[in-house]
Amino acid sequence: MRQIVLDTETTGLNAKTGDRVIEIGCVEVINRRLTGNNFHTYINPERDIDEGAVAVHGLTVEFLRDKPKFAEIADAFRDYVRDAEIIIHNAPFDLGFLNAEFERMSLSRFDDDVANTIDSLLLARELHPGKRNSLDALCDRYGISNAHRTFHGALLDASLLAEVYLAMTRGQDSLGMDLALESEQTTGGEILETAALAEIIVLPASDDETAAHEALLDGLDKQVKGKCLWRQEA
Repeated sequence: MRQIVLDTETTGLNAKTGDRVIEIGCVEVINRRLTGNNFHTYINPERDIDEGAVAVHGLTVEFLRDKPKFAEIADAFRDYVRDAEIIIHNAPFDLGFLNAEFERMSLSRFDDDVANTIDSLLLARELHPGKRNSLDALCDRYGISNAHRTFHGALLDASLLAEVYLAMTRGQDSLGMDLALESEQTTGGEILETAALAEIIVLPASDDETAAHEALLDGLDKQVKGKCLWRQEA
């Protein structure tokens, strides 16, 4: 299964009032493995950037002035995400901006090109109700280092979210599962039933062990003033 973990940075908080996308970061995950086939671009928004937004992501109009406009990266971006499952933290925010960008170009919505979208914030709230579920909080909870995150950045945040999502959806992480996965990989998908391949050896108790067990049950009989559980008939 191909999944794309996606994040954007914007000029402000409201796509409906003309705020634009200025950075897109995507991390590809195939069969729960990071592939390194990522997508990242800065975008010239052709407008000013709110001071509050600059304080969050550090991207200025001057820095973005020579970067491509959204129309110049739209086709490559659509080709990259096409038919993938998209994972976004607080998905309505990013989807609202991406849909607005495509509609501004009279193109079909971003949603139309992808298989479906998972909101990792909603998933985190289901798993950890009543707790903080920001990306930073989830990194702390799952032991993922974000010490290098001084500003929000689309590719950095997407990379952190990919690790968080894999940790949140890992499921049972035990020796038994690890051995089963190892067997599956080494046998081409066939998990060997090792117990059926060897005779089960039964070692009966010795006379001394049987006598010690009976003495223990005698003591339990005295404590309950009758027959203990192990001497009661079914």
